[in-house]
Amino acid sequence: MNAIGGPTRDFIGYGSDAPQIEWPGGARVAVSLCMNYEEGAERSILDGDDRNEWVGEISYVPEDQTARDLSQESVYEYGSRAGIWRLMRLFDRTQTPVTFYAAAQALQRNPELAKAIVPSGHEVCGHGLRWTEPTSMTREQERADLARAVEIIAETTGETPVGWYSRYAPSVNTRELLIEHGGFMYDSDAYNDDLPYWMTVKEKRHLVVPYTHTYNDGRFAFNPGYSEPGDFFENCRRGISYLIQEGATHPRMISIGLHARLVGQAGRTSALAELIEWCQSTGAVWFARRRDIAEWWTAHYADTPTLGGGS
Repeated sequence: MNAIGGPTRDFIGYGSDAPQIEWPGGARVAVSLCMNYEEGAERSILDGDDRNEWVGEISYVPEDQTARDLSQESVYEYGSRAGIWRLMRLFDRTQTPVTFYAAAQALQRNPELAKAIVPSGHEVCGHGLRWTEPTSMTREQERADLARAVEIIAETTGETPVGWYSRYAPSVNTRELLIEHGGFMYDSDAYNDDLPYWMTVKEKRHLVVPYTHTYNDGRFAFNPGYSEPGDFFENCRRGISYLIQEGATHPRMISIGLHARLVGQAGRTSALAELIEWCQSTGAVWFARRRDIAEWWTAHYADTPTLGGGS
């Protein structure tokens, strides 16, 4: 623990001695598709926030931030009305399991989707009560929001989440609160490795399954970003292809970040479909939910070193 709180920094990780692991079926790389489902949980004047959501398809921000942004609201509505169902059909057709980073309020506002996630073979991972930064909350506020989010996710989907991913970054309290609440197998609030790793939190061993912003459709909405769907496909394909080569001796994992309002647009979905089909053609990819990765790591690699500092 440092003076500010939270984990100490670890610049070494596994270093040059990364564990020689095996994935199910001899796969060389575990590919984790992560659907960030946030539509209806974003910042909105209509929901009592002091400003509207700034992450969208265009950089336009209304001069009057005290007024509703109907343009931005519509972008998010597309994700929940059209994009998510296009993606659900794709996942069903290709038999691809996905982890939903689900904001609880977004699930409440789309009960048909909430009920469809688990029966379709996907996982629900906690992504906050709303799509807000934990760093803006007190410890007590974050504790209450976490507990309520878990409750709503269980109510709406029929599954209690065993994983957690915060908006962009956790607070210095987040991991301790996950341990305090109980029932969590892992969190993905880190971007610092290509393999899961153990760390110590409140004197308990806790698993981190790292995430990434690199292979992420969010770059359709940020500059510099993807100019066309093929950019997304090629970025992800190159990453997976290189990891397949490394996986001949040292298998790794890779995360692909998705958003229904972004990759759910038809042209972009076509690129995701091509990526899934290409991965399946290699014979070297294990498409896995994050809980599958966590369960595999816990069952087979509980003796790997504890990394990442402690708190």
